[in-house]
Amino acid sequence: MASILLCSTPVHGHVSPLLPIARQLVDAGHRVRFLTGARYRAAVQQTGADWLALPPAADYDDRTIDETFPGRVGLTGPAKVRYDMVEIFLRPVPEQAAAVAAAIDAEPTDVVLAESLFLGIMPLLMTPRAQRPAVLNLGIVPLGLISRDTAPFGLGLPPMAGPIGRLRNRLLTILTTRLVFRTAQAFAQQQVRAVTGRAFGDFFLNWMAHADGVIQLSVEGFEYPRSDLPVPVHFVGPVSASTAAHTTTPPWWGELDGSRPVVHVSQGTIANNDFDELIRPTLRALAEMDVLVVVTTGGRDIAPLRAELPSNARVADYLPYDELFTRTTVFVSNGGYGGVHFALRHGVPLVVAGKSEDKADVSARVAWSGAGVDLRTNRPTPEAIADAVGQVLADPSYRAASLRLAQEIAGAPGAAGVVPIIEQVAGVSTMPVSRR
Repeated sequence: MASILLCSTPVHGHVSPLLPIARQLVDAGHRVRFLTGARYRAAVQQTGADWLALPPAADYDDRTIDETFPGRVGLTGPAKVRYDMVEIFLRPVPEQAAAVAAAIDAEPTDVVLAESLFLGIMPLLMTPRAQRPAVLNLGIVPLGLISRDTAPFGLGLPPMAGPIGRLRNRLLTILTTRLVFRTAQAFAQQQVRAVTGRAFGDFFLNWMAHADGVIQLSVEGFEYPRSDLPVPVHFVGPVSASTAAHTTTPPWWGELDGSRPVVHVSQGTIANNDFDELIRPTLRALAEMDVLVVVTTGGRDIAPLRAELPSNARVADYLPYDELFTRTTVFVSNGGYGGVHFALRHGVPLVVAGKSEDKADVSARVAWSGAGVDLRTNRPTPEAIADAVGQVLADPSYRAASLRLAQEIAGAPGAAGVVPIIEQVAGVSTMPVSRR
C-alpha cells in the first residue's frame, strides 16, 4: 500500500479531474489524502479519500471569484492572466507549502500528486530527492514544459518546424519569462524565498520539469511533440466523468432526433458570468441556420436566456452530457480542457473561442489536431461563429480528425492508468479493497 497526497487549488476545473483518480487509488487499496478547499470536502470524501483543509489564506470559493478578487474585474488578455497568476495562484504559495509540509510530517508519504497550478509544490521540489517523497504533476491543462520544439505556454501558438521554428520558440520563451511574466516571476521567487530562503531557479510555470514525472490527462494525438522532455510524461487520456449524468432530460429532448444538425454551445461551469462572450453571439449567429442550438449554462440562471431564445434554440442549466454528445454535430466552446476532451471522446468537432487561463493553448491544439476551428478570441462576432460552424458542418475532415482522437481516447486507460504509474514510482503493488 502506498501513501499518496493529492494537492489542488480550490477551483472546480482543477479539483474535478482529480476526484476519479483519488477513487481509483482508494479502490486499489492505497492510502489517499486530498488537500484542497472546504467547498470540495464532501466530494473528496465520497471518493474514499481523506480530505485535508487548505489554510484559510489559501482557500476561496471559485463560484464568487470576482467578488473575492475584485482587482481582476475589467481586465482582459495578458493583464488578466498576470493578475490571476499573482493573486490567485502565487500568493497562496507559502500557505500551500506549509500545508504540504504538515501533511508529510503527519505521516509517511510515498508520492505527492500536484495539479499544474498548485504552485505551492515548488518549495518541496527544492528538497533533495532522497529527503522528500516522489512528486508527480497531474496535467489538467495542456503540457507546459518549456521546449525548443514549442512556443511557451500561454501564447496559444502551434509548433513551427525547422531551425526557424526553434529560433522563434527560444525568442518567445525569453520574451515570455523575462517580460510578459516578469512581475509574476519576481513575485514567485519572493514567495518561494519566504519558505526556503532561496530562489526556485526556474520559471515558475515550468516547475514540473523538476518533478519526477508528469501524468498528462490527455492523449498524444492532442499534444505537441517534444524531442527534449526533461522528465517522463505519461499520457493516460481524459479522466473526467459525464457532467450531470443524474440530470433528467427536458421536455424538448425528443427534438434531438437527428432531423437536423445539433450545435451545442457552453461556456463551462466557471467562466460563464457573461453570456455575451460566447452564448449570445452563437444564438444570434445561428438563428437563421437550419440547425437546433442547445445551450447549457453550467448551473447559471437560464431565465435571461429563455426570454430571448430564437425559435431554433433550447436552453437548460445542465444536461446529461453522455447522452447529449451522442446527438451533437458541432460543439461551440470557450476552450476548457475538460469540455474539449469530452467532445473529442465522442468524436464531435469543435468551434472554440477562448483566450484566458489555459484556453488559448487548448484552442490552438484543437486547430492543430484538425478537430475544429479556433476563433482566437474570447468574444467572437456572430459572423465569425456562423462562418466557423458552417465550415465545420460542410467539411468532413473536422469530424474525421475528432473521430481519430476519439479512438485514441477509447484506447487510453483514463483514471485507472494512474494507478500503475503511482505504484511503480512508490515501489508497491495493488491491494484492491471492497467499497461499502
